[in-house]
Amino acid sequence: MLLIAITFFILLLFNMPLGFAIAISSITYFVVETSLPYSIAVQRMVTATQSFPLLAIPFFVLAGNLMNATGITRRLVGFANILTGHLVGGLAHVSIVLSALMGGISGSAVADAAMQARFLGPSMIQRGYTKGYSAGVIALSALITATIPPSLGLIIYGFVGEVSIGRLFLAGIIPGVLMTLFLMVPAYIIAKKRGYRGERIKRASFSEFKSSLRESIWALIFPIILIVGIRFGIFTPSEAGAFAVVYAFIVGRFIYKELTWENFKDVVDKSVTDNGMILLIITAASIFGYLSAYDGLPQTMAHLIKGITTDPIILLFIVLGFLFITGLIMESTVTTLLFTPIFLPIVKSVGVDPVHFGILMMTIVTMGAMTPPVGVAMYTVCSILGCPTEHYVKEALPFIAAILILVTFLIFFPQVVLFLPNLLF
Repeated sequence: MLLIAITFFILLLFNMPLGFAIAISSITYFVVETSLPYSIAVQRMVTATQSFPLLAIPFFVLAGNLMNATGITRRLVGFANILTGHLVGGLAHVSIVLSALMGGISGSAVADAAMQARFLGPSMIQRGYTKGYSAGVIALSALITATIPPSLGLIIYGFVGEVSIGRLFLAGIIPGVLMTLFLMVPAYIIAKKRGYRGERIKRASFSEFKSSLRESIWALIFPIILIVGIRFGIFTPSEAGAFAVVYAFIVGRFIYKELTWENFKDVVDKSVTDNGMILLIITAASIFGYLSAYDGLPQTMAHLIKGITTDPIILLFIVLGFLFITGLIMESTVTTLLFTPIFLPIVKSVGVDPVHFGILMMTIVTMGAMTPPVGVAMYTVCSILGCPTEHYVKEALPFIAAILILVTFLIFFPQVVLFLPNLLF
C-alpha cells in the first residue's frame, strides 16, 4: 500500500486529476506487488456503479443546479437579509445564514462558496469589508452544507458505509443550525471591532418578513419534504433525488417561471460534467478499497489505533485528527471514499454510533476544502474575489476555531447529533 500512496502523491504533484491519480496509483499495485489479474480492477470499477443508492448523487446534483437557475438563490438572499441584515457586519451574517438555507438545495460546499463569492463577495468588499474577511466568511460558512440535508457528502458516506441516509439527513440538522450560530459569533465580534455596519438600519418588520417568507417558501420546505418522505417510506433516498429534480423543475418552470429552455440546457450540461467527475472518483476509489481490504489495511489500522486506546472519546479525537490532516491534502469526496471503510468499523467496535461519526467525519473532511494547501473552495473564493491566500488564511482562523470548538462539543455530547434520528426513526 506504500507504493500506492507514493505514486498517488507524485501524480498529484504533477497536477494529475484526482480520479486518474487514484486509478493509476491503484493499478501500479497490480503491476508491481501482486499476481491478481488486471480484470479485477475493471470489475471493481463497474461494480461500484451498480448501486441503487448511488443514484441519489446525480439526481441531487441535477436538482441543485436546477434550483440555482430558477431564482431560488436570489430569493433566499433576500430572506437571509431580512433575518440578519440589521446586525453589525450584516452581509457576513447574510452569507452564513444563506449557507444554512442553501444547504438544502446545493448539497455542495464548493458550489455554495462559488455562488456566494460571485453573488455577495463584491458587495461585501464595496461595503469596506477586507477581502480576507469576506473570503473567510464565505468559504467557511459553506461548510454548513456538509451537514444540512441533502448533503452530497452524507449520501456518499451512507453509500460507502451502508449507513441509513435518512438518519444521516436528520442527524445533520441540529449540527448545521449550531454551526450557523457558532460562525456568527466571530463574524459579529470582528465586524463590531472593525466597525462594519449592517445592511439595514433597523430590524425588518413582520410584514417584510412575511412577504419574504412567502417568496422563499418553496425552497425552505424542500428539505422538510425530503426528510418526511424518507422517514415515512414515501420514497427511498434515491427516489428522493428523482423527486427533487421534478420538484425543482416544477418550481422553476411553473411557479417562479424563470426556467427557460436555454438555461435548462446549461443546467444539464453542468450536471453531466459534475456527475462525470464524481463518478470517475467513485469508480477509481473502488479499486483502492478492494486493494486495501485485500492487503489487510483496515485490520492493520484498527489494531494500531486500538493499541493506543479503546476509549471512544480519545479514539474519535485520533481518527478525526488524522482525517483533518488528510483533508488538508485530499479532496473531501476522495477522503470519504477511501477512509470510511477503514475507520467506520474501528469506531463502531468501541461503541460509537455510525451516524454520529458520519456527521463528525463529513464536517472535518469537508473543511479541507477551505484550508491550504489544496482547498478547492478556498482557491475558488480567493480567485473570484482577488484575495491573496495568506490574507484569507489569517482572517479564516477565527472561523476555523469556531468549527473545531463545535466538533469538540459534538464529540462529548453525541445525543445532540442523535436526538432527531432517534426520535423519528
